[in-house]
Amino acid sequence: MTRQELHQQLASTLEELFDTPAAEVTEDAKLYEDLDIDSIDTMDLLLELKQQRGDKISPEMFRDARTVGQVLDILEGL
Repeated sequence: MTRQELHQQLASTLEELFDTPAAEVTEDAKLYEDLDIDSIDTMDLLLELKQQRGDKISPEMFRDARTVGQVLDILEGL
């Protein structure tokens, strides 16, 4: 999956789970400050990504992710 496809999938997932407009899901958007995604929301997002991708995703992998770009970096590395 290309980075652009991952970005589209992530934007779609955020819109579905949290009503986040896809246009706001930019690479430099901060999860907490810009997108209003708190720690509980992050866990919901991780569970959804795990179901979608079937990858072994652990919360520790996303512990330091603060931006959409950092989340995409992690997803690309899987």
